[in-house]
Amino acid sequence: MTTANGVDTRHDSLTPLQRCKANVAAALAVIAGPAKIRLHPMFEWSRTLAIKAAIYFAVFLVCMILLDAPLMRAVGHLPRWAVWFFGQITDFGKSGWFLWPLGLIYLALAALPAPLTRMSQAVLAAVQVRVGFLFLAIGIPGLFDTIIKRMIGRARPTVGGHLDPFLFKPFIWRADFASLPSGHVTTAFAVMVAFGSLWPRWRTELLIYAGLIALSRMVVLAHFPSDVFAAALVGTFGALLVRRYFALRRLGFSIGPDGALHQYPGPSLKRIKAVARELLAP
Repeated sequence: MTTANGVDTRHDSLTPLQRCKANVAAALAVIAGPAKIRLHPMFEWSRTLAIKAAIYFAVFLVCMILLDAPLMRAVGHLPRWAVWFFGQITDFGKSGWFLWPLGLIYLALAALPAPLTRMSQAVLAAVQVRVGFLFLAIGIPGLFDTIIKRMIGRARPTVGGHLDPFLFKPFIWRADFASLPSGHVTTAFAVMVAFGSLWPRWRTELLIYAGLIALSRMVVLAHFPSDVFAAALVGTFGALLVRRYFALRRLGFSIGPDGALHQYPGPSLKRIKAVARELLAP
């Protein structure tokens, strides 16, 4: 996925900044390249997705019409300790907690000089692919959420002094009319899918994290339940689509003849430490 780190060693004489630029440009070219796997029939997959989208939209409408106002009124009767607890954890759904570290790690890896051995180059490239996947699987759903919520223009629960799940001002581009879908919840569920795809053993903990963030956004009166439901779908399916995109290009994942998605084995901690020692060796 990179030029100097894992594909080509002709740039050893470049400065770290030059290597970083070259590697990032090479990575973008690979990601934007054509798929290496062709699946048939695509029509069946698209039709299944359309059916699921129709079902989820129906559930969203039922939630907005029947549940939004009653559940938000019930939130007002929660004990203070519950409100305090969810108020403390809700900001951990911000995308910056994940995108900044992942972005900086990726740039740092791209700036490294090429390792001495082919095995080390492959290990470093595999790590970069996974970091890049995490960044895009979290960042792309979040970007979509940021744009679409301002186009929809749904008022937050506290706007207007009373609960009104049907108060909309499309294209107003104001924070108090950016309730649908929830950005925190989109990030939390994208994190759940992205990290869970690479480390399946963490899926229970990741589900608990995403669920707590979703609850917190309602408890702090930032979003209606239907906002949270929609955001969970955006985060989940956005990350799944990024994973599928990577799999079609055999970047960290692949898709078998039966249509099942498989993750390529990642480098072990022992191999990563060996690469680090090789890079740090005088």
